[in-house]
Amino acid sequence: MIFLGIDCGTQSTKTIALDWETGAVLASAHQAYGFLPNLPPGAMEQDPGEWVSAADSTVRQVLAALGPRRSEVRGIGVSGQQHGLVALDQDGHVVRPAKLWCDTSTAAQCVEITRHFGGAGELIRRIGNAMLPGYTAPKILWLRQNEPENWKKTATVLLPHDYLNFWLTGTACMEFGDASGTALMDIAKREWAADVVEFIAPDLAGKLPPLQPSSKPAGTLKTALAKDWGLSADVVVSSGGGDNMMGAIGTGNIQAGVVTASLGTSGTLYAFSGSPVADPKGEVAGFCDSTDHWLPLVCTMNLTLITEHVRNLFSWDFAALDAALESVPAGADGLLMLPYLTGERTPNLPHGTGVLHGLTIANFTPAHLARAASEAVTMGLGYGLSRFRELGVQPSEIRLTGGGSNSKVWRGICADVFGVPVVCLRSGEGAGLGAAVQAGWTLEGSANLPEICSRIVGLDESTRAEPDARNTGRYTALLEKTLVLREALHDRNLL
Repeated sequence: MIFLGIDCGTQSTKTIALDWETGAVLASAHQAYGFLPNLPPGAMEQDPGEWVSAADSTVRQVLAALGPRRSEVRGIGVSGQQHGLVALDQDGHVVRPAKLWCDTSTAAQCVEITRHFGGAGELIRRIGNAMLPGYTAPKILWLRQNEPENWKKTATVLLPHDYLNFWLTGTACMEFGDASGTALMDIAKREWAADVVEFIAPDLAGKLPPLQPSSKPAGTLKTALAKDWGLSADVVVSSGGGDNMMGAIGTGNIQAGVVTASLGTSGTLYAFSGSPVADPKGEVAGFCDSTDHWLPLVCTMNLTLITEHVRNLFSWDFAALDAALESVPAGADGLLMLPYLTGERTPNLPHGTGVLHGLTIANFTPAHLARAASEAVTMGLGYGLSRFRELGVQPSEIRLTGGGSNSKVWRGICADVFGVPVVCLRSGEGAGLGAAVQAGWTLEGSANLPEICSRIVGLDESTRAEPDARNTGRYTALLEKTLVLREALHDRNLL
């Protein structure tokens, strides 16, 4: 059997074909796209038609590469960027471009919602999460307040991966994992929070699709698509999920003790939990996963976005960047960066800016700037890990994905900051692999997902890095200094 995994990300869509028996990725294809230009500050939007076009193109390329083996395709799973707002009219057509997870133009709506419910603590009690600009709920309120005619046209509200499922099957639904990132759902009860939904819009409840377990399929591939792609009429489309939920499956992060850190444009850190995790500070997102459990998660908006900027600033290739990082000791000789160049989600600083602190003649060099940037964004995730520990999530190993994990030097920094071993996966497919695995798990029904992942998801032991206790101590102290500096500047409206 072969299962396809479609990963619809912020910058591109990628499709892979997974051989179920061997665990091999038989073919892959990707197609890039960008953001809509000339938007107001903070707004980040895309045309969902770009996702459909990219998914269709990459699926066709993968099927062409499979040749006669395309007849073995039995299922499709979809991973999608979380939180994006896709509004459809009564005919299933897109009403307006999708507002994305990285859109920070809804800060005022977050304040309004939070104030109405008596503060962040009360919202966390009701839904398990604070109200952040990245989530879907404030985007819906923004749409209702700023584009009332478009809101009147809206008959159905979907997330990006749900929209691709709708395109594949003709059915609109939401599974628990991705839906938990809307800030409209009670994560403990796994049902829509009626009072929050009512406040966002009195008619919103009728525009939300039905919730369903992540183990239940979204449907069967539409007859027209199956015929057009040369597939059988009984191809199953699994529920799919958000990219972090699918990344958890694709990295084998489906049991206690394993944590995944994604070093991409943004940074994410997430772990498996058998019970709901609600952070009273609202810093750790209390999500559900896409295996019908839970997925506490921390997201930072600035990760390789910052290190790539530094690399391009000095016209370095990746080898030169690594050499620069390796030439400077842990702690960058006192140079400290607050890397909030595009605002930040954790901590919640939607209008935040960056800071360089501790500059001296000795550390005012390109290499020190590179080291400080890499340490800063890693410590952002390290702060999230410290919050995990406070909430009872104890990591024994951290599995790295994303472009930053290709750097041996950066893997060492991660191990030292996190204080536990880190290791990469044999396959770098991550969310796409997780989507394909979920499709196979769904088709097999009673199959044991941990056994499936142990067979298909393999570690690349050559990438393992162990923490240096001396450096871990340095980074612990540096993180404390970061928190003091951040709070001092924020309290004086300087950050």
